[in-house]
Amino acid sequence: MKVPQRPPYTGKFDYREILDDLVEKGKFQAFHDLIQNEYYYWDKWKYIAQDWKYDSKKLWYAVKANRLSHNVLKPFGTDGLSFEIRVPAIIQQYLHEFDLNLVGPLQRDNIIPSQERDRYLISSLMEEAIASSQLEGAATSRKVAKEMLENNRKPQNHSEQMILNNYLAMKWIVEHAQENLTLSNLRQLHRILTEKTLSNESESGAFRQDNEIKVVDTQTGDILHSPPSFEQLDTLMERFCHFANDKDKTPFFIHPIYKAIILHFLIGYIHPFVDGNGRTARTIFYWHLLKKDYWLIEYLSVSRIILSSKSQYAKAYLHTEFDSNDLTYFAIYNLHCIHRALDDLKKYIERKRSEKHQVIAMLRNTAFNDRQIAIIQDIIQDGTSVFSVQQMENRFNVSNQTARNDLNELVEKKILQTRKSGHKIQFLAAKDYLKQLGVK
Repeated sequence: MKVPQRPPYTGKFDYREILDDLVEKGKFQAFHDLIQNEYYYWDKWKYIAQDWKYDSKKLWYAVKANRLSHNVLKPFGTDGLSFEIRVPAIIQQYLHEFDLNLVGPLQRDNIIPSQERDRYLISSLMEEAIASSQLEGAATSRKVAKEMLENNRKPQNHSEQMILNNYLAMKWIVEHAQENLTLSNLRQLHRILTEKTLSNESESGAFRQDNEIKVVDTQTGDILHSPPSFEQLDTLMERFCHFANDKDKTPFFIHPIYKAIILHFLIGYIHPFVDGNGRTARTIFYWHLLKKDYWLIEYLSVSRIILSSKSQYAKAYLHTEFDSNDLTYFAIYNLHCIHRALDDLKKYIERKRSEKHQVIAMLRNTAFNDRQIAIIQDIIQDGTSVFSVQQMENRFNVSNQTARNDLNELVEKKILQTRKSGHKIQFLAAKDYLKQLGVK
């Protein structure tokens, strides 16, 4: 990743004079539209200035002056941690969309059918666990990782242990979503996330005890971020919990989704732990939204979207810190990721509904149940799919006997066949299963 250039000191200019210049150049409307609908960093405005043949520092001064004229909120703004957040039109639009889609019990069955909710939830928690761990360096494929989680297979290496820990942590916050965040359960969450992955196990669930942790430019070795001193951590994290639990008396309202993003940022900025801060931050983001009844968020894998834009994720942190701790940059990046994750979920659910309807139409004259139809659908899509009783238990949230009966019935009807793998029985597509289904 190319480290972004820090914004320049602009000096003093006449804001009104700059606006007059833009009017004369025929760029005032373009400037107004960009200010309202985008939140560009200095590097983007610099190139816009070049395109407009205008002084880049003057244009940047106008941008900053305009931003300062809007309502500026300063959450968590003492003890040396002063941040600014703004709510431009682009953020308001995102928050309105999410309020319509991520919350509201009346919409649940319209978005995810009740009979499939457990399956979607388990799958989404797995996806989030895998992607969040891959962001922190877990080196394994999604397919191998998901197979491990579905079959309750023990992790075989450090990367698989990270993914299992992340999955257990996601399940933990779902179970404890309505609890307040305390130093105790923050440490517990970190212990779950880092079990058997740290060289020094005593650091699991413990705040760092020195100031050796720095964020550096891997190419130049320059220090990009120095977290607050470890001596401040108890105080800072106590205040963090107060802020998360809405115990800070602030004269302004912070939207719950915006606050969840701020919490995400603060863990990365404060860096309270030696390792696992990123995974902790993203897990707390989910925890806060679940507590605020944004129920659909647990079906989204936001980390999967972040994973596909890792450099933009890093830049969102740097843009915030390099430009006077303006958290608006980080917020817009994360809101964009949530939007993409929501859009992907809608497309996925619609695709699965369509596929299910096709399979059901094909099997409408059979006695197969929905779980068996889902298994048949899997082997139609991928003839190499392999199933186990344990996997079916986890996938469909059913008892061992129910899972076994489902699979054995498909064997009896020659849709599946069995093979031994060590002491376990595996189920896979029978050679002529399509013929048994009446498909030519």
